[in-house]
Amino acid sequence: MLELLSDPAVWISFATLTILEIVLGVDNVIFISIAAQRLPAHQQRRARMIGLAGALVLRVLLLFSISWIVSLTEPFVQVLGHPVSWRDLILLAGGLFLLWKASTEIFAEVEGEAHEARAVAAGFGAVIFQIMLLDMIFSLDSVITAVGIAD
Repeated sequence: MLELLSDPAVWISFATLTILEIVLGVDNVIFISIAAQRLPAHQQRRARMIGLAGALVLRVLLLFSISWIVSLTEPFVQVLGHPVSWRDLILLAGGLFLLWKASTEIFAEVEGEAHEARAVAAGFGAVIFQIMLLDMIFSLDSVITAVGIAD
């Protein structure tokens, strides 16, 4: 175990992983802030804290299950001559969700007043659920990166 601490390759991998986690986490912070803004000002901080705590639990569970997700590379169907695996579908679904969410938030922000009326109506529980879901989707890329670097 101590030999790992003296290995420069381990320190380089650790530094690389740390930088990648910071870069990949920026988008997460932006979307969590947007989701929390849909609540009244006095509930925003509490929603962020509860949502991030729940997201942390989900991220740990995802980290434990990522080796299984990464192993889902066996094609189960061909689409236009290209093999498609369950991992491909999971990543595609996450990407489509993020595109949809970004588009609806940008549209709502441009609309202005209509967004304010909907913002309070979002509900505390719905915002916490959304924060946890967004963090899980965003953490998928960083967890896969961590597993790749660890291998």
